[in-house]
Amino acid sequence: MLGAVVLGLATAVGGGILRDIILGYLPPAAFRVPVFSIIAIITSLLAFIIAYFVGKKIKENFEPWAQIINIFDSIGLAAFTIAGINAAHACGFAENSFLSIFVGVLTAVGGGVLRDIMAGVVPGILKKRVYAIAALAGACIYQGLMELTSLKNQYAVIISIGAIFIIRILATLFNWNLPSVKSNEE
Repeated sequence: MLGAVVLGLATAVGGGILRDIILGYLPPAAFRVPVFSIIAIITSLLAFIIAYFVGKKIKENFEPWAQIINIFDSIGLAAFTIAGINAAHACGFAENSFLSIFVGVLTAVGGGVLRDIMAGVVPGILKKRVYAIAALAGACIYQGLMELTSLKNQYAVIISIGAIFIIRILATLFNWNLPSVKSNEE
């Protein structure tokens, strides 16, 4: 149970903590306003309890659950990417495109990378799935719209979130993965 909570908490707030450290916003927001950490802990406990009691049934019929999880995960990826860029802008870095895009993507995927490292597995974004690429594309679109157009912020948000969501869903539907070098052992 403790492992589930620690990994859930790392996933939920890890990217934001890394973002805040890079932006010099200390202590990170996860510690200043612990409501997100508390929600992550409660959610992790609930997920553990559900898995403990009905995990076998869910595992036997996981495909519909996987689709639902992917939809919500895609929405979260998009929202956290834009939130990360907005955090960089709020800290006075709106003109620094590289930093803004970097912390946007890091906010969205950093927690999952920390979780995978803590669980002793190769981070999923390094070997499979068009995940960080979707966040990067959306971050570039958002930053570009904010810098190069007079488009209102809310429209840039909608366009960027839509792009990230669509890329993720298409990647799932068509089983897109990042290219890799085949080993001689295969």
